[in-house]
Amino acid sequence: MGVRLAITLSAICCAGALGAALPARAASLGNAAVDPNPCLTVFAKGLRCPDIVMDRPWGMYLDTVTSPGRSLLRAGNAIESIGKGPVELHGVRYNRVYMHARQRIYKRGGGWIVVRTGAKLRLKFAHLSRYWWKFFNAASFQLWRVDGQGNRTRKVRTGPKVSYCLRDLTHTRPWLSRTPYLPHYPACSTNVSLRHDTLGTSVGWADVYPPDYPEQWIDVTGLRGCFAYVHTADPGNGVYESNEHDNKSQVVVHLPFNSSDRRGGCKGRDRGRPYVPEQHPY
Repeated sequence: MGVRLAITLSAICCAGALGAALPARAASLGNAAVDPNPCLTVFAKGLRCPDIVMDRPWGMYLDTVTSPGRSLLRAGNAIESIGKGPVELHGVRYNRVYMHARQRIYKRGGGWIVVRTGAKLRLKFAHLSRYWWKFFNAASFQLWRVDGQGNRTRKVRTGPKVSYCLRDLTHTRPWLSRTPYLPHYPACSTNVSLRHDTLGTSVGWADVYPPDYPEQWIDVTGLRGCFAYVHTADPGNGVYESNEHDNKSQVVVHLPFNSSDRRGGCKGRDRGRPYVPEQHPY
C-alpha cells in the first residue's frame, strides 16, 4: 500500500473526517474508476463494514407455462445483510436507464466514508409490470453439472435475472448487533424521472424474492442428470464487504425435476443458510 493511500485511509478512519472518499487505484469496472476495498485492510477495525450472504435457493418448482415448450426451474432467493454495518449505495443518473453508484461505509466513531466500487443502478421493468431502480448485477443464477462425488464440473445454464432491489423487507436475523427493530431502507423507487437514488439493506434484514417473481428461474429444458443450482450475491463485487467469500449458495437437483424428490439420489452438498422467514424473538 502506497504512502499516499495509507495517509488518506488513516485520516478517514482515525481522524473522523466525514464523507471523505478514498483515492482511486489504477483499475476500472466498466467506465468507472474504483477504489480499494478498505474492509480488507488494517483500517477495517475503524469501520462498520457490511457483509452480504445469499440464502440457499428455496421453494423450487418446474414452470412450463411462462414459456410454452420450455421447462423453467424456479427458485426463491434472499440476500441477507449480516455485517457490522448496512449495505448502502447512492446513485447518480448518467443516461436513460443507468446510475453510477458509490457505496457509503459507516465508521465506528460516527460518520462515514464513500468508496467507488463500480456499482450501477438500473431502471428495470419487473414486478407488477412497472419500472424499478435496482442494483445492477446484484446476483446471478447458474446451473452446474456435478460428477458422481457431487463436485461441480461444468457450468451449463444461467438465469436471466441480474438486477435486484436492496431493501429491508424481512427481518431474518433480529439478534444481530445494531439491527434496527423497524425497516430503514424502503422498496425500490418506480420514479422513472429520478436523478439520484439510495438503495440499502440494514444489518439483520434481507431482500427476498419468491420463486414466482419475474425471471426467478433457469431454463432446464432437455437436461438430464445431476446438477448444482447456484445463487451468487454480488458477483461483480459492486458492494465492498468484510468477507468476499461467503456469497454463494447452492442446492443439488436431479433433472428432469421431481418436486417430491429434488435430489433424486444425486450426491453433493447443499450450501448456504436455509431461508427462514421473519422472526421476532423479542
